[in-house]
Amino acid sequence: MYDVAIVGAGPVGLFLACELGLAGRSVLVLEREPESRSRWKEAPLGMRGLSAASVEAFYRRGMLRPLLTASGVDDAPGTHSDTDEPSPPRSVGHFAGMMLDPADVDVTALPFRMPSPAPEGLMTNLAAVETVLAERAVRLGVEIRRGVPVSAVTQDDDGVVAQAGEHAYPARWLVGCDGGRSTVRGLTGFDFVGTEPRFTGYAVLAAIADPEKLRPGFNATPTGMYLRTPAREYIGMMDFDGGAFDRSKPLTREHLQTVLRRVSGTDVTLEEVHRASSFTDRAMQTTTYRQGRVLLAGDAAHIHSPLGGQGLNLGIGDAMNLGWKLAATVHGHAPDGLLDTYTRERRPIGASVLDWSRAQVAAMGPDPHARAVRGVMRDLIGTRDGTTYVFRRTSGTYNRYDLGSEHPLVGRDAPDLRLEDGTRLADLMRDGRGVALDLGTGRSLHGPATGWASRIRYAAGPAGNPLGLGAVLVRPDGTVAWAADGDPDHTEFEEAADRWFGTADSGERA
Repeated sequence: MYDVAIVGAGPVGLFLACELGLAGRSVLVLEREPESRSRWKEAPLGMRGLSAASVEAFYRRGMLRPLLTASGVDDAPGTHSDTDEPSPPRSVGHFAGMMLDPADVDVTALPFRMPSPAPEGLMTNLAAVETVLAERAVRLGVEIRRGVPVSAVTQDDDGVVAQAGEHAYPARWLVGCDGGRSTVRGLTGFDFVGTEPRFTGYAVLAAIADPEKLRPGFNATPTGMYLRTPAREYIGMMDFDGGAFDRSKPLTREHLQTVLRRVSGTDVTLEEVHRASSFTDRAMQTTTYRQGRVLLAGDAAHIHSPLGGQGLNLGIGDAMNLGWKLAATVHGHAPDGLLDTYTRERRPIGASVLDWSRAQVAAMGPDPHARAVRGVMRDLIGTRDGTTYVFRRTSGTYNRYDLGSEHPLVGRDAPDLRLEDGTRLADLMRDGRGVALDLGTGRSLHGPATGWASRIRYAAGPAGNPLGLGAVLVRPDGTVAWAADGDPDHTEFEEAADRWFGTADSGERA
């Protein structure tokens, strides 16, 4: 019996597998597709933007450099790892098709961030992400089986069985990471609620006879919106038809040309369609991310339109949050209720992203109300405060979990603190353990921290620390679990460590 079976070998399933493998758990990944390679995962249709939080996740696990290489990026643009001065991001993206200038991000208004070797965002593609993660998973002992479509899931108090044809795959826990049309979600009875679509969207790679008829960039029209990228053969379209197009039908050149002409208001001609896919802005979320021994992550737990490119990032955040908690539960040292915090922490983040997507759709429509909203939003995001607000909402690093502490850093993504010897917080997190940093005398936490030696890495010494911290406890997912300004209180530290890492062996405590 495996410790954990994961259904779905996309980025979310593979990232979760890496987290569990790093913790020494036995992991089986079941993927319905027989081959990992697909032209849909390559540029341009497979292009994806990783947010600051997602890049941090790769950085903290030592996978940033392989990801940059696989993505064709020679260096991490915007990196200033040897300075304490913050720098603006290289890209902020758009809101409802209105592009933002990264130079307008006010970095002084972004608290709790410090310069890091990880860039504040990265353009990559699904093929690169999956290649890096799959190679890492295999090195960690994860077993990946492809061409295995799961047809049934049964569970009891002792474990879960995933059935695929005549083969049964037993595990102690099962996680569905199998996308927006999740088989696991349907088989196990998760409630999936939300809002129905307002548009049908299309991503098209085609030869265009007269590309000069289409303006570059996002273009809102009286009948919809279209996007023409610098790669002239790539076109995005949003047809506000209430999601009426039957997406089970093939996407013919004639249909796509009809939609493009209607949405663009031109008589543009598509000579040949190389590849095309459709999507909607249907926004749905499960009411819980756990049913017994079955959990969901990524699009299996929440779907929304691809506007703003937050779907992949949301899923990576799920995997990072769930991985260490599930590993601790399997190992047997998890404190009571630890696994329940997965839904409690991640579901509000998912709901926020769904609302962000809905807000963009509301501003992109062709009706007068949408045009009025778009005008107001254009004025707002044209300001420095507005651009900074959008970056905070989309970067992922400014999410905050409610961990019951008044300290402003607790529940947030940890800054990449750097000790005097050059060691960074991320360097200490590569093995997947939590980190206790004693930034004062170097003696305050030494005794108590040894009680969790297998679960918490301890480091001490002065640091480049403009935040004035005396000590900080960081969970394996990079979230600050406890922090102290000035000299830390031993009792408070031990209570926080017990809460998140389980009671330490009293014989090991100093």
